[in-house]
Amino acid sequence: MAFGRSKAKYESKQDVRWLVAGLGNPGREYDGTPHNVGFDVVDSLVEAHRISTIAKHDGIFGVGTWSDIDFDVAVLKPLTYMNLSGRSVKPAMSQLQLAPGRVLVVHDEIDLPFGTLQVKLGGGLAGHNGLKSITDLLSTREFVRLRAGVGRPGAGDRRPIKDWILSGWDQPSAEVEQLVMDAASAVELIVDQGVRAAMQQVNSGGAGPA
Repeated sequence: MAFGRSKAKYESKQDVRWLVAGLGNPGREYDGTPHNVGFDVVDSLVEAHRISTIAKHDGIFGVGTWSDIDFDVAVLKPLTYMNLSGRSVKPAMSQLQLAPGRVLVVHDEIDLPFGTLQVKLGGGLAGHNGLKSITDLLSTREFVRLRAGVGRPGAGDRRPIKDWILSGWDQPSAEVEQLVMDAASAVELIVDQGVRAAMQQVNSGGAGPA
């Protein structure tokens, strides 16, 4: 399943049923870092499925028409810096008139091994400041998360987590690209088949859609 060609529609629409927000930090110095994997997943979807984007909602925003299903999906990269992500997600959700359960946040997760994906609805924030900002602004934790496992520093790496996660990946680029592709497939699965079905496939290690 894949996005079709974007119709470049940006105003509030009844047929937009999901907002996919990939978290990260703006600026070239943060490109290619574990903390920006959410940005990378949205970039992958935008490029592969030809979604037109504009500057809106303090971020990069676009709407794509799902080719085989009669509804649209919005994508968003907040440019507020990670700790203020809610300032971008909240107005986008409000304009699209979506419930929190139709907001899918893609983010890095240090408590999952590299390459592991997990779909989650609500629950704890695991100390993630981007999730905390979104929770504070939405006044609820009941939004969907796709946790992209980035792991932790290797043995002998004495850098604090906050420094390591803003540095370049330890893994080869091919493995990072595979993680991003797998996460993009998981996003498509969630939107296409729903959260519960995606949990069963993704959280058990099953592959996403081709």
